Amino acid sequence: MAKRRVATPPVIAGFTYVRPLGSGGFADVFLYEQDMPRRVAAVKVLRADAIDPEVRRSFNAEADVMARLSTHPAIVTIHQASISADGRPYLAMEYCPDTMAARYKREPLQVAEVLDVGVRIAAALETAHRAGLLHRDIKPSNVLINTYGTPVLADFGIAAALHDEGDAEVFAMSVPWSAPEVLREETTGSVQSEIWSLAATLYTLLAGRSPFELADRSKNTSEQLTRRIVRATYTRVPQPGIPPVVDDLLAAAMVRDPARRYPSMAAFADRLRDAQYRLGLPVTAFEVAAPEWAGAMPVRFADASSRGPVISTVAPASRRAKRAATQVSAEVDRDGLPVAAPAKSSRLMPGLVGAGAGVALVLVAFIAGRLTGLI
Repeated sequence: MAKRRVATPPVIAGFTYVRPLGSGGFADVFLYEQDMPRRVAAVKVLRADAIDPEVRRSFNAEADVMARLSTHPAIVTIHQASISADGRPYLAMEYCPDTMAARYKREPLQVAEVLDVGVRIAAALETAHRAGLLHRDIKPSNVLINTYGTPVLADFGIAAALHDEGDAEVFAMSVPWSAPEVLREETTGSVQSEIWSLAATLYTLLAGRSPFELADRSKNTSEQLTRRIVRATYTRVPQPGIPPVVDDLLAAAMVRDPARRYPSMAAFADRLRDAQYRLGLPVTAFEVAAPEWAGAMPVRFADASSRGPVISTVAPASRRAKRAATQVSAEVDRDGLPVAAPAKSSRLMPGLVGAGAGVALVLVAFIAGRLTGLI
């Protein structure tokens, strides 16, 4: 299949286009420079011919989920989301110059780095789960490397609510890293299926290929991979020097029966940290959000509205109206009867009041003279 041509970058107020970064099924990603504050940003823009209510709903949810989660140090930071000058929705995000997919394709990663990556991403996913959210597309290309060399989780485009039983859609978007129950269409995603996907991702970083790929690439079609994953027979990482403790924890995370996997990402992270300790490696901090944060505003996944720049809904004269209402309520006597308001003339300058009174006296004298025949 021919690669899709990247669309023309949109005009975005406050941003200057630099160059394209990549493209996907529904969106293109460009590098922009923001004018204020000055920084570079990766801007994900929906394709004009791909915008429909479902795509817009998914895009809105991605923006909201990222805004909800991106304060976590292992989740890519979102700067803003809005609509460009030509009507295309966009997300402006932290620019990350590399990905774990590119890294492992150059050469397999060392055990120490993979365990560190595993703890960090497990903490990010545990934070998402505590907020009632699932990522549903965990794979090496969605683990980016930021400018400090730290792994961060990205692409929440098919994220979903953790306990949304009414969602009948099935997303097996990335077969090599999808759990058997997802490929069998028994679930659209769960905590246990995400534990499988993270373990499969870590396996890939160590092995240089996904867990069920064969050396003969002609035997790695989507259908062949699916059949192998559904059978879920774990094979040890085909690299020399992999400690048994690492293979054992990955095998436990990739058991075919979801009920036999780790009960949570926190439990999986504990095993990863224990392996670091046993191997004499620095133990990575497990960073998750406070419980008070998890109960904050939930993401509305059904929102398919066109959301852009917001205009304040506060009435400009709201203070004046409130002051007037207060004044009226105060102008009542003790019997509940209205009290006459002060004459408006009292608000005039004293000189003008005196001049007005003098003119009135002259007019009265003139009329009286005409009536008596003196004038």
